Amino acid sequence: MNDAIAALYFDGQSARPLRMRVTLSDGQLAAAPEPLIEPMVEPVIEPVIDAQPTATTAPRDDPPPLRWPLAQVQWPERTRHGRRVVHLADGGQFEFPDAAAFDAWRAAHGVGESWVVRAQQHWRATLTALVVLVAVLAAGYRWGVPWAADALVAVVPLQVDHAVGEAAFDNLRQRWLGPSALPATRQQALREQCAEALRAAVPAAGQRPWTLHFARGGKVLGANAFALPGGSIVITDEMVALLEGHDDTLVGVFGHEYGHVHLRHGMRALARFTLVSTATGVALGDFSTVLAGLPALLAHLGYSRDAEREADETAARMLVASGRRPEVMAVLFERLSKRSGGQQDEGAGGLPIALASHPHDEERVRFFREYAQQRR
Repeated sequence: MNDAIAALYFDGQSARPLRMRVTLSDGQLAAAPEPLIEPMVEPVIEPVIDAQPTATTAPRDDPPPLRWPLAQVQWPERTRHGRRVVHLADGGQFEFPDAAAFDAWRAAHGVGESWVVRAQQHWRATLTALVVLVAVLAAGYRWGVPWAADALVAVVPLQVDHAVGEAAFDNLRQRWLGPSALPATRQQALREQCAEALRAAVPAAGQRPWTLHFARGGKVLGANAFALPGGSIVITDEMVALLEGHDDTLVGVFGHEYGHVHLRHGMRALARFTLVSTATGVALGDFSTVLAGLPALLAHLGYSRDAEREADETAARMLVASGRRPEVMAVLFERLSKRSGGQQDEGAGGLPIALASHPHDEERVRFFREYAQQRR
């Protein structure tokens, strides 16, 4: 076996390649110019007229081979086609036109491939890597993203919640909400009932700032209620009409939405969405565009079912603390179910901030009834 292999050498300074013969020995890569093969010419014998001493030219020695320690050599990954290119620490490189000859020459000298390259050549290893990647992404989405979002929200000042909530509320008023037709005295009476129930469950010093708004939901929102970051809680006129004669249930609806405010579910949902978008997109791009779309995004961003259960627990605790029965919440689900023809209500007009992503009605009714029984 010929120990040398032909290659083109680029020194990193000039675009002109040199034809070299490359060898491996003693932990070094060595390269020497290919010898020139000159055509054989018949000698011409001329008569010597006057033999005089002439100057002679000393034979030219070949330049010493270039050498690089193997630690300074970056070997190429094996592929099915194409030339093999070896990169050198000084900026030079060798190109080997015969890929098969290079692979055999390299293997014969015991220069192995990394485990990554070897794995890429086997479909089982590639499939295993794909399965592991999917599992890691799924675990990150299920546990990593919520943990990171909660940690992020924990260090975000409440002033940010207020700014985001105000922007979202303005957006909703411009697009879907209309002025409330409820008499001012009716609105004030409901606010006082809600404030009294909240004080019974949570001392004033421990409450998050909140403001209860009444607005007309129209065809898009209909009978609805939702909470925004910063403390804005909206109950539509249609929801008040749906629960006419059941103010205790309206207080429970308020308690549920206050639970979202107190636990900052809106900001946590927004943080999770942003983290997922950043991870899947690798780069967020024009962040100003994202910020401009946050109000509308927040209006369409549903809470997780765990968050809804936490909000239901807040409502139940408020009802009990204020002397009301948690079972009154069953009226809400019965009337919503009747209005939707017995189907699971997923929110009016496709706006999920209030009703979508909720646990099923049967589960929620069972929760409120069992909550009351456990405290008797």
